[in-house]
Amino acid sequence: MDEQGPIEPPPTPWELPAREQVAALTADDDLLAVGADLAPGTLLAAYRRGLFPMPEGRRIGWWSPAQRGVLRLDGLRVSRSLRRSLRDFEIRVDTVFDEVVMACGDPRRPGAWIDAGVRRAYGDLHRLGWAHSVETWQDGRLVGGLYGVAIGGLFAGESMYHHVRDASKVALVALVRLLSDAHAADRLVDVQWSTPHLATLGVEEIPRRAYVERLPALLATPLPDVFARRASGGGPLPAPDGPQ
Repeated sequence: MDEQGPIEPPPTPWELPAREQVAALTADDDLLAVGADLAPGTLLAAYRRGLFPMPEGRRIGWWSPAQRGVLRLDGLRVSRSLRRSLRDFEIRVDTVFDEVVMACGDPRRPGAWIDAGVRRAYGDLHRLGWAHSVETWQDGRLVGGLYGVAIGGLFAGESMYHHVRDASKVALVALVRLLSDAHAADRLVDVQWSTPHLATLGVEEIPRRAYVERLPALLATPLPDVFARRASGGGPLPAPDGPQ
């Protein structure tokens, strides 16, 4: 199946914090609400308000970091060694989405939080055309990748993993390349929280208010072509060329 555009699910019945409320918060707390569900309409409503879900005990926590980790497309840093690694992988998009999510949720990983309910929820979003995987393959074997939610010019990254050195980094470079079209200046990759590792790749922190206030323009930007084709079973792509 190769259909155009994601399907808008039924709206959420839950009353999530409005975007204006999220932007106005001045507290350093990153957890803003607890409860609701992981239905597609709820997830999309949350992302459109600057929220994302992670478990909080036995319930769903809705988070919006006071300092948001983001990657501007022109801010990606590719080291010399990573540039050499780019030639070692094949990039595919949306060919094994569920496998990527499963690997990201490996319970042996530190801080693992992706359980069966999360896998099912994002699988539903994927089949509606909103969630996508960027995969790194080597010798016909899946060795790394990332997944997230694409809404207009926003790519809300959820998780990434690797079984071979640099495989997840190459997936991120490939993602930036896929987003780097005529609307590149109007796109942003949200990584939720920055880490020292992500900072070496160009991820920076911006205040919650700045992130949320940018959302209307991001959401109004057209989807990149590669994510506008719903459930296309995308094939191999050329190896990503790092910024010169």
